[in-house]
Amino acid sequence: MYGLVNKAIEELVTSSYGEDKWRAIKEKAGVDVEVFISNEGYSDEITYQLVGAASEVLCITVREVLIAFGEHWVLKTALHGYGAMMRSGGSSLKEFLINLPNLHTRVQMIYPALQPPRFECQDLTDSSMSLHYFTHRPGLTDFVVGLVQGLGKLYNTPVMITVAALKTEGADHDVFDIHWTLPTA
Repeated sequence: MYGLVNKAIEELVTSSYGEDKWRAIKEKAGVDVEVFISNEGYSDEITYQLVGAASEVLCITVREVLIAFGEHWVLKTALHGYGAMMRSGGSSLKEFLINLPNLHTRVQMIYPALQPPRFECQDLTDSSMSLHYFTHRPGLTDFVVGLVQGLGKLYNTPVMITVAALKTEGADHDVFDIHWTLPTA
Protein backbone atom coordinates (compact mmCIF):
# COMPACT_ATOMS: atom_id res chain seq x y z
CA MET A 1 0.00 0.00 0.00
CA TYR A 2 1.09 3.54 -0.51
CA GLY A 3 2.45 5.50 2.43
CA LEU A 4 -0.64 7.69 2.26
CA VAL A 5 -2.60 4.86 3.90
CA ASN A 6 -0.21 4.49 6.82
CA LYS A 7 0.03 8.26 7.22
CA ALA A 8 -3.76 8.36 7.49
CA ILE A 9 -3.71 5.71 10.24
CA GLU A 10 -1.14 7.82 12.04
CA GLU A 11 -3.31 10.94 11.69
CA LEU A 12 -6.36 9.09 13.00
CA VAL A 13 -4.48 7.83 16.06
CA THR A 14 -2.62 11.05 16.87
CA SER A 15 -5.69 13.26 16.45
CA SER A 16 -7.90 10.97 18.56
CA TYR A 17 -5.48 9.46 21.09
CA GLY A 18 -2.22 11.44 20.94
CA GLU A 19 1.39 10.99 19.83
CA ASP A 20 2.25 8.66 22.73
CA LYS A 21 -0.33 6.12 21.60
CA TRP A 22 1.00 6.28 18.05
CA ARG A 23 4.55 5.60 19.25
CA ALA A 24 3.26 2.67 21.33
CA ILE A 25 1.39 1.29 18.30
CA LYS A 26 4.46 1.51 16.06
CA GLU A 27 6.56 -0.20 18.72
CA LYS A 28 3.98 -2.95 19.26
CA ALA A 29 3.73 -3.45 15.49
CA GLY A 30 7.51 -3.58 15.10
CA VAL A 31 7.36 -0.77 12.55
CA ASP A 32 10.46 1.41 12.58
CA VAL A 33 9.55 3.72 9.71
CA GLU A 34 10.03 7.25 11.04
CA VAL A 35 7.94 9.04 8.41
CA PHE A 36 5.65 7.44 5.81
CA ILE A 37 6.01 9.05 2.39
CA SER A 38 2.61 9.37 0.72
CA ASN A 39 3.57 8.28 -2.78
CA GLU A 40 6.00 5.54 -1.75
CA GLY A 41 4.95 1.90 -1.68
CA TYR A 42 5.10 -0.12 1.54
CA SER A 43 4.33 -3.73 2.27
CA ASP A 44 0.64 -4.40 3.00
CA GLU A 45 1.90 -6.28 6.05
CA ILE A 46 2.97 -2.99 7.67
CA THR A 47 -0.58 -1.67 7.44
CA TYR A 48 -2.02 -4.89 8.86
CA GLN A 49 0.53 -4.80 11.70
CA LEU A 50 -0.37 -1.19 12.53
CA VAL A 51 -4.10 -1.99 12.60
CA GLY A 52 -3.54 -5.03 14.83
CA ALA A 53 -1.29 -3.09 17.18
CA ALA A 54 -3.79 -0.20 17.29
CA SER A 55 -6.46 -2.66 18.38
CA GLU A 56 -4.28 -3.92 21.22
CA VAL A 57 -2.89 -0.57 22.39
CA LEU A 58 -6.23 1.26 22.19
CA CYS A 59 -8.18 -1.68 23.66
CA ILE A 60 -10.71 -1.73 20.85
CA THR A 61 -11.48 -4.43 18.29
CA VAL A 62 -9.85 -4.58 14.87
CA ARG A 63 -13.36 -4.05 13.50
CA GLU A 64 -13.65 -0.78 15.44
CA VAL A 65 -10.20 0.34 14.24
CA LEU A 66 -11.08 -0.37 10.61
CA ILE A 67 -14.49 1.31 10.77
CA ALA A 68 -12.99 4.40 12.42
CA PHE A 69 -10.23 4.39 9.81
CA GLY A 70 -12.75 4.17 6.95
CA GLU A 71 -14.67 7.15 8.28
CA HIS A 72 -11.44 9.08 8.85
CA TRP A 73 -10.29 8.25 5.31
CA VAL A 74 -13.41 9.82 3.80
CA LEU A 75 -13.88 12.78 6.15
CA LYS A 76 -10.24 13.78 6.60
CA THR A 77 -7.70 12.12 4.29
CA ALA A 78 -9.64 12.06 1.02
CA LEU A 79 -11.69 15.19 1.59
CA HIS A 80 -8.74 17.37 2.57
CA GLY A 81 -6.16 15.85 0.24
CA TYR A 82 -8.37 15.31 -2.79
CA GLY A 83 -11.36 17.58 -2.20
CA ALA A 84 -12.02 18.47 -5.82
CA MET A 85 -11.81 14.83 -6.84
CA MET A 86 -14.16 13.83 -4.02
CA ARG A 87 -16.65 16.55 -4.92
CA SER A 88 -16.60 15.43 -8.55
CA GLY A 89 -17.85 12.01 -7.41
CA GLY A 90 -21.42 13.17 -7.14
CA SER A 91 -23.88 15.29 -5.23
CA SER A 92 -25.33 12.46 -3.16
CA LEU A 93 -24.30 9.25 -1.44
CA LYS A 94 -25.93 7.22 -4.22
CA GLU A 95 -24.18 9.14 -7.02
CA PHE A 96 -20.84 8.87 -5.27
CA LEU A 97 -21.11 5.11 -4.83
CA ILE A 98 -22.16 4.66 -8.45
CA ASN A 99 -19.18 6.77 -9.57
CA LEU A 100 -16.61 5.03 -7.33
CA PRO A 101 -14.95 3.19 -10.25
CA ASN A 102 -14.32 6.54 -11.95
CA LEU A 103 -12.73 7.91 -8.78
CA HIS A 104 -10.32 4.99 -8.59
CA THR A 105 -9.38 5.52 -12.24
CA ARG A 106 -8.47 9.16 -11.49
CA VAL A 107 -6.54 8.18 -8.35
CA GLN A 108 -4.50 5.71 -10.42
CA MET A 109 -3.24 8.67 -12.44
CA ILE A 110 -1.64 10.00 -9.25
CA TYR A 111 -0.55 6.61 -7.91
CA PRO A 112 0.27 4.49 -10.98
CA ALA A 113 1.15 1.30 -9.04
CA LEU A 114 -2.15 1.45 -7.14
CA GLN A 115 -4.09 -1.80 -7.07
CA PRO A 116 -7.50 -0.48 -6.03
CA PRO A 117 -10.49 -2.61 -5.21
CA ARG A 118 -13.35 -2.77 -7.65
CA PHE A 119 -16.89 -1.79 -6.70
CA GLU A 120 -20.14 -2.52 -8.51
CA CYS A 121 -23.56 -1.20 -7.59
CA GLN A 122 -26.59 -3.40 -8.21
CA ASP A 123 -30.28 -3.48 -7.27
CA LEU A 124 -30.48 0.31 -7.13
CA THR A 125 -33.53 2.07 -5.73
CA ASP A 126 -34.01 5.65 -4.53
CA SER A 127 -32.86 4.65 -1.04
CA SER A 128 -30.87 1.43 -1.33
CA MET A 129 -28.40 -0.64 -3.31
CA SER A 130 -26.19 -3.67 -3.13
CA LEU A 131 -22.50 -2.73 -3.22
CA HIS A 132 -20.20 -5.48 -4.49
CA TYR A 133 -16.59 -5.25 -3.31
CA PHE A 134 -13.82 -7.10 -5.15
CA THR A 135 -10.28 -6.99 -3.76
CA HIS A 136 -7.13 -9.06 -3.53
CA ARG A 137 -6.49 -7.74 0.00
CA PRO A 138 -8.08 -9.77 2.80
CA GLY A 139 -9.54 -8.37 6.00
CA LEU A 140 -10.75 -4.95 4.89
CA THR A 141 -14.51 -5.53 4.93
CA ASP A 142 -14.95 -3.34 8.02
CA PHE A 143 -12.87 -0.60 6.40
CA VAL A 144 -15.46 -0.49 3.60
CA VAL A 145 -18.24 -0.27 6.21
CA GLY A 146 -16.41 2.75 7.67
CA LEU A 147 -15.98 4.30 4.23
CA VAL A 148 -19.71 4.06 3.53
CA GLN A 149 -20.54 5.44 7.00
CA GLY A 150 -18.12 8.31 6.34
CA LEU A 151 -19.75 9.00 2.99
CA GLY A 152 -23.14 9.04 4.71
CA LYS A 153 -21.81 11.72 7.08
CA LEU A 154 -20.22 13.62 4.21
CA TYR A 155 -23.54 13.74 2.35
CA ASN A 156 -25.60 14.26 5.51
CA THR A 157 -27.41 11.02 4.69
CA PRO A 158 -28.12 8.54 7.50
CA VAL A 159 -26.98 5.17 6.22
CA MET A 160 -27.30 1.56 7.34
CA ILE A 161 -24.89 -1.07 6.04
CA THR A 162 -25.48 -4.81 6.30
CA VAL A 163 -22.92 -7.33 5.15
CA ALA A 164 -24.85 -9.68 2.86
CA ALA A 165 -21.99 -11.93 1.70
CA LEU A 166 -18.39 -12.43 2.77
CA LYS A 167 -15.48 -13.74 0.77
CA THR A 168 -14.11 -15.16 4.03
CA GLU A 169 -17.24 -17.32 4.26
CA GLY A 170 -16.99 -18.72 0.74
CA ALA A 171 -18.59 -16.00 -1.41
CA ASP A 172 -16.77 -14.84 -4.52
CA HIS A 173 -16.54 -11.34 -3.03
CA ASP A 174 -18.05 -9.19 -0.26
CA VAL A 175 -21.52 -7.73 -0.77
CA PHE A 176 -23.05 -4.92 1.30
CA ASP A 177 -26.72 -4.03 1.41
CA ILE A 178 -26.86 -0.28 1.86
CA HIS A 179 -30.00 1.63 2.87
CA TRP A 180 -30.20 5.36 3.44
CA THR A 181 -32.65 7.98 4.43
CA LEU A 182 -33.08 10.63 1.78
CA PRO A 183 -31.96 14.03 3.10
CA THR A 184 -34.67 16.59 3.63
CA ALA A 185 -34.45 19.85 1.76
